[in-house]
Amino acid sequence: MAEKVPGGFGLYIHWPFCQAKCPYCDFNSHVSAQIDEAAWERAYLAEIDRVSSETEGRLLETVFFGGGTPSMMSGELVGAILDRVRARWSIANDAEITLEANPTSAEASRFAAYRAAGVNRVSMGLQALDDADLRALGRLHSVEEARRAFGMARETFERVSFDLIYARQDQSLAAWEAELREALGFAADHLSLYQLTIEEGTAFGDRFARGRLRGLPDEDVQADMYALTQEMTAGAGLPGYEISNHAAPGAESRHNLIYWRGGDYAGIGPGAHGRLTLGGRRFATETPLAPLVWLRAALAGNGESLRVAQDEDEIALERLMMGLRIGEGVELEALRGLRSDDFSKQINGLSEDGLLDATDGRLRLTPAGKPLLNAVLRALI
Repeated sequence: MAEKVPGGFGLYIHWPFCQAKCPYCDFNSHVSAQIDEAAWERAYLAEIDRVSSETEGRLLETVFFGGGTPSMMSGELVGAILDRVRARWSIANDAEITLEANPTSAEASRFAAYRAAGVNRVSMGLQALDDADLRALGRLHSVEEARRAFGMARETFERVSFDLIYARQDQSLAAWEAELREALGFAADHLSLYQLTIEEGTAFGDRFARGRLRGLPDEDVQADMYALTQEMTAGAGLPGYEISNHAAPGAESRHNLIYWRGGDYAGIGPGAHGRLTLGGRRFATETPLAPLVWLRAALAGNGESLRVAQDEDEIALERLMMGLRIGEGVELEALRGLRSDDFSKQINGLSEDGLLDATDGRLRLTPAGKPLLNAVLRALI
C-alpha cells in the first residue's frame, strides 16, 4: 500500500511561457516566439523519472500545472506528462489535477483535450470584469471572451476556479462591490481574490517608482475592500479559508493546502521549488529560473539546481509563515523550533491585541488579524 505523507504529497509542474508579460506579474514567465514541445516533453518526463525514483512508494494526491500559462501547452503534452506521472507514482483515487488557464478562445479550445488527459480542475485567470481594466492589466482577453471560456470550463471540468484582482487603479469601493457581486453570480465553488500588489522588477513596479502609476486606492480603501470581500464571499457560501482564497466547504484547493499545511511537494520545471522529506530529513529544492538553462539541465539528467537540508528552526519558521495564511492556523507543536520566552510573549501580546488566537493547541489569526498578516509575522519573527 502506498505511503501517505503527513500534510500530503503533491507535484508542481511549471510551464514558463506566456503570450505576453503582464505588467503586475513577478512570476517566472517568459515570452518566446518558438517552443520545441518535443524537447520540453523529454525534459519533463526525465525529471518525473528522477524525482519519482527518490519518492517511490508515496501516494501522490495532487498535480498542479502552473506558470506562465499552462493552457498554451498542447493536450498531447499534458497527456504525456500525466501518463508518466501515473506510471511512476501511486495516485490517490480522488487525486486533484489542476491546470491554470487563460480565458482566451484559443486556449479554451484545448479544454476537452486536457480533460481527456486527466485534468479535473481548472483555475482561470479572469483578473477583472471590466474591459478597460483588463487592457490596463495587460490581459489579452475581453470580459465576454472570459465569460464564454468560463462557461466552456464549467461544462468540461468537475471543478473550476477563477482569479480576480482588486484595488486596481481608479477602482472605488462601490465599483469593487458591484464587480464582486457579478462574479459571485457565476462563480462555481472556488475563487481567488487578490489585492493588487506592486512588486519590484515588474512594469508596474517601475512605473510606481517613477510616480507614473496613479489612481491606486489608499490603505483605508484597500482595507475596506478586503473587509467587504470577506463579508460578501461568506454571505455567498464561499468563505475565506486562506488570506486570498474562498471556497465552499470541501472545495478548497487541495494542492495549495499541501503548501500551507507543511506537506511535501516536488517541483519540476524552470524556477520550481520543492519540499521533500527524504531519509528522515526535510530538503528545500530549487531549479534554474531560465527556461533553456533548466531544459538543458533536465535533459542532461538533473533539472535541480539546489538542494538544502532544513534545520528545525527553518522548518518551524516556514510552518508559521504558511500556516497562519489559512483559517485553521498551525499547530503550536509544529513551531517548537521557534519556541522561546520572547516568542511566547509576542503571542500573548498579539492575542491581547485581538490579532491572534492560541487555543486548542493551534495558533490562528483572528478576523482582525488577517489583513495584518505581515505585521503579525514581523512581530513574531
